Amino acid sequence: MTTEPTKTLETFANPASQRDFQIHMEIPEFTCLCPKTGQPDFATLVLDYVPDELCVELKSLKLYVWSYRNEGCFHEAVTNRILDDLVAAVKPRFMRLTARFYVRGGIFTNVVAEHRKPGWQPAEKVELAEFAIQSNTRG
Repeated sequence: MTTEPTKTLETFANPASQRDFQIHMEIPEFTCLCPKTGQPDFATLVLDYVPDELCVELKSLKLYVWSYRNEGCFHEAVTNRILDDLVAAVKPRFMRLTARFYVRGGIFTNVVAEHRKPGWQPAEKVELAEFAIQSNTRG
């Protein structure tokens, strides 16, 4: 496997495709270039998804994210492009990409883009009792 930046996203079979479960990833080192000034823009990407038959392979995701380092991109465009590429590769039941860009000119930008597979409905959330951390210890 290469260690050069690439736009190729690799996948693997979902080991539990019979159920909905959430995969949460935080990618704190995303960078691209401002298309107006050429200066670097920095962001943390937060990816949450419910896989269907495939999951994204982490090393390929890392190399994919690196591939934007020298590209000029508006925040809104790059967030939606990344989501579109991930959806095309993984074909998830649900996917949300949140891009939290660091301050530029006194403005923080957050962009949230979502995909929902047609016809998919999430299961109703089950609320369970809350227990204090280490509630089973005595003392």
